[in-house]
Amino acid sequence: MTSIQQREQLQSQIWKIANEVRGAVDGWDFKQFVLGTLFYRFISENFTDYIEGGDDSVDYASLPDSIITPEIKEDAVKTKGYFIYPSQLFVNVVKTASTNPNLNTDLKAIFDSIESSANGYASEKNIKGLFADFDTTSTRLGNTVENKNSRLAAVLKGVAGLNFGSFAEHEIDLFGDAYEFLINNYAANAGKSGGEFFTPQNVSKLISRLAMHKQATVNKIYDPAAGSGSLLLQAKKQFEDHIIVDGFFGQEINHTTYNLARMNMFLHNVNYDKFNIALGNTLTDPQFGDDKPFDAIVSNPPYSVNWIGSDDPTLINDDRFAPAGVLAPKSKADFAFVLHALHYLSSKGRAAIVCFPGIFYRGGAEQKIRKYLVDGNYVETIISLPSNLFYGTSIAVNILVLSKHKSDTKIQFIDASGEDFYTKETNNNVLEDKHIDSIIEIFDKKEDIDYIAKSVENKAIAENDYNLSVNSYIEGKDTLPKTDIKELNERIRRIVAKENELRAEIDKIVAELEEDEV
Repeated sequence: MTSIQQREQLQSQIWKIANEVRGAVDGWDFKQFVLGTLFYRFISENFTDYIEGGDDSVDYASLPDSIITPEIKEDAVKTKGYFIYPSQLFVNVVKTASTNPNLNTDLKAIFDSIESSANGYASEKNIKGLFADFDTTSTRLGNTVENKNSRLAAVLKGVAGLNFGSFAEHEIDLFGDAYEFLINNYAANAGKSGGEFFTPQNVSKLISRLAMHKQATVNKIYDPAAGSGSLLLQAKKQFEDHIIVDGFFGQEINHTTYNLARMNMFLHNVNYDKFNIALGNTLTDPQFGDDKPFDAIVSNPPYSVNWIGSDDPTLINDDRFAPAGVLAPKSKADFAFVLHALHYLSSKGRAAIVCFPGIFYRGGAEQKIRKYLVDGNYVETIISLPSNLFYGTSIAVNILVLSKHKSDTKIQFIDASGEDFYTKETNNNVLEDKHIDSIIEIFDKKEDIDYIAKSVENKAIAENDYNLSVNSYIEGKDTLPKTDIKELNERIRRIVAKENELRAEIDKIVAELEEDEV
């Protein structure tokens, strides 16, 4: 079976589990239990492989908990970031799931134990609260203990039946594929509530490639609106581990999504010491201001959300916003995220940010911020993407690429919204690898291409009131059929001549008829 067939079979099985066991529970809420179980199985098997160390004579799951010494536990926590006793492993819990009257409370105790195992260690902040949204005592699972246990057992057994392959055969990515597939489908079916934090993989791939373009190494990669971590993890998928030296950083305001992002890191084998996902409001409570600037920044911040803005008089003195001399509007925080990213960007790095198109042509404070970005020569490229790429919205978004090491004073505009840059799939358009490669090639070469790409001097943009809308600088392709004027004139001449001949014939016939009547 090929990897594609294996992945398709896996996705089909997961969707079947989700549909069978959710019952009356809302699908978007119930995903927490399916995803939490996937995560529980993952860390159980990952931890088992670590303990066994490839020794076939060791079967960790069959060992008694009493064999674990404090030294074994401490060494494991320092390396893996957490500890799981043999009796707490997924494989052992699922064996008695259907008959265990205390299943829901046993699971809660296991999750609490895994999280508390990191207390006092360097991994504590990355482990604490990971299972907070996998509430096995929640009424969302049912009103009685029996209902809760029945649904939990169904999920456990369903996930246990998934064929992920062995770690030794490097099939572990199937866990990540399964996880992302489930988020993908729930986001697609949840409309805006899901699409708000889910960036489709193909868009994530383009953004990460833009941010990492031609950088042999980056110190670290950062997403100030991390969501489920998909943008950061696309960078991991596409580049070897040694290229991103110090790991993956992000901040997320939503607690549930924050937990998903941290789970996602573990699911993709990013160890606790290689990521730092913080919880909090990026704009008013940034968590990485004392760190060294980032060589790569990727982000899909929420579009035109409200923020405190000018209601907090201290923000205008914030190092992130002060250089622009004005704050983003209270009802449109888009440029606040942009200025935040620019401030955190290193002198050698790039930031690639998904933006709502309106910020590039609206007046007022947004125009003043564009003036700061253009006059400071921070804008490298603006790319217009096709519509219908994101779940829950048909907006044709733009990607803003910021840089602090430009070699010229031009801004490149790319119109990648045409049919040559996407494939139609059901209700959504998709960027395939060939489309992404084309966009990256255009971005790299910085050559003007009729109807697609044009580089414009900052001075000309200033004269155009700092309008950064792509269609203001790239002429739309005329899709009407071309007309050859000489050929058209000749056709008209022939038609007129033919008409004259017909008129002469008609006049002749009429004259003959009149003579006959006389």
